Amino acid sequence: MADFSFHDVGSAPQESKPLLEFGLKAYGRIPVMYAAMAEAPGLLDSYIKVQDLFMASSFTKEEMTVVWQAINVEHECHYCVPGHSFMARSMGVDASLDAALRAEMPLPTPRLEALRSFTLAMLRQRGAVSDAQVDAFLAAGFTRRNVYEVILGLAQKVMSNFTNHIAKTPVTGDLENFTWSRGGP
Repeated sequence: MADFSFHDVGSAPQESKPLLEFGLKAYGRIPVMYAAMAEAPGLLDSYIKVQDLFMASSFTKEEMTVVWQAINVEHECHYCVPGHSFMARSMGVDASLDAALRAEMPLPTPRLEALRSFTLAMLRQRGAVSDAQVDAFLAAGFTRRNVYEVILGLAQKVMSNFTNHIAKTPVTGDLENFTWSRGGP
């Protein structure tokens, strides 16, 4: 079985060092997932850029949380579900929305439920959604731009969720308060 390294600035490939320094400056520590991704500088750089782009999307903080957590839960990412619970709290998202996403329970509004349904359809059907699914998403008040922004969120989460599965990224620090497993809290 392969063991994957968790790098610090000293052990990381040269191209990853400034990216880890960015994480240290932005978060006061190097996120453990960044430490894993540092093995492949292009992955870490892409992840940071795609996350920034998704956070600059037209989605609200609640809508971003729905996209992220719907994908994290579907992928059963033991690291990203707690990570995005922590992020949701720091962004001021109501804890009840995150709790419903984590437990795969109904969301508080039909609009948010439509977003989760469309995101999961995009994921499960590998982007080959039907015209009726797109029409239902648009009828819920979303836009064509939002269709593409769901794809952007999917790209971000594939990078992180798959990394965490491979590296077995440990849940540490502030994230420990938000540990998760399917069927649990």
